[in-house]
Amino acid sequence: MLARGRRLTGSGSVPEVPSSGRPAGLPADAPAPPRPLPPSRGTRYLMPPTNPGPSVPSPSVVCVGESMAVLVADGPGPLRSDSALRLTFGGAESNTAMTLATLGHSTAWISRVGADDLGRSLTAVVRSGGVDTSAVVTDPRRPTGLYLRQPGGPGGHSRSSYYRRGSAASALGPDLLRDPRARRLLAGAEIVHLTGITAALSDSCLALLRNLLARPRRYRVSFDLNWRPALWQDRDPSVLRHLLDEADLVLMGADEAALALGTGEPGELRALLPSPGTLIVKDAEHHATAVERDGTSTTEPSLHVDVVEPTGAGDAFAAGCLAGVLRGLDARRRLRLGHLAAAAALSTPDDFGTPPPPPAVATLLHSSPEDWAATTVTAAGIGTSTRAADQCGR
Repeated sequence: MLARGRRLTGSGSVPEVPSSGRPAGLPADAPAPPRPLPPSRGTRYLMPPTNPGPSVPSPSVVCVGESMAVLVADGPGPLRSDSALRLTFGGAESNTAMTLATLGHSTAWISRVGADDLGRSLTAVVRSGGVDTSAVVTDPRRPTGLYLRQPGGPGGHSRSSYYRRGSAASALGPDLLRDPRARRLLAGAEIVHLTGITAALSDSCLALLRNLLARPRRYRVSFDLNWRPALWQDRDPSVLRHLLDEADLVLMGADEAALALGTGEPGELRALLPSPGTLIVKDAEHHATAVERDGTSTTEPSLHVDVVEPTGAGDAFAAGCLAGVLRGLDARRRLRLGHLAAAAALSTPDDFGTPPPPPAVATLLHSSPEDWAATTVTAAGIGTSTRAADQCGR
């Protein structure tokens, strides 16, 4: 058995420092799919009529929002003139899209990037992860966003400094819905995935989210709170509650919910957000709870993980849950798939991790509570003290 580490789901938000500027095969005895997520209530704006054009397969999930270039320092502490910086790329929505792609689901990412090397490289990286980037717009006047991540050392949080003010993605707006490439993707999507980060970037970004959440709509919406306090210093965060309540599936960490909404308790959050079909609240190293609109709740413990870097784990958790929705899994297995995807992200230094192979995923989704509780995830792979170890390819 591999050494047991901290148990995390990746629900916590990473502190920001303001700066200027196909599914795996399932066993034959798998339970019948649950009823679909019920739609949330309310009517608002109409999305413009869509002509999808030529018959091109549409992604199941479309993720909309900013991604950035990331400079990762070689170690904790202040930067020095001889510090080594590694260039990588990440962002909540593209992280979720790429994780879904590794889980076998067709995805697309819609955003704006600068007409610069960072924007071209970012788009290429996301595309290489199996994500449709055909509706990513190149902005000739605004730059691609950038952030610097400094590791926090053993057991500590990373420190992230963002340089995104005036970025290309901050110019996203309702005019996106007139772009034929974006309209085609949205017309065929089963789920559109959004986050609270986009709402904080600009008035036009907020207007875009309101339009994407408007009813009637052809797709379901998942919305990850993704609370970033530094982004809301000059904006009104009270808009988040309304946005969240217009979604069909809502995800949030208990810690960030306490800061943004005043409580992290699932029942109280459900009272604040009565409309979504499902509300999922992650309690870091302990568990995640799914609360349905009728009050039914399901709680599933987190996995034991040797954490390398927490950034991106919440995005991966969202991807796992969305994959569970697409596969028709019950609430418990949706949460398990979320935990598995998050564990993969936690065990890598980058924003994005590769989930376990499909046979291991299928085995763990249907394992006993005892086998699940004994499972450990490290950078080396999956380990468990029970018979599930042999079935997970160890």
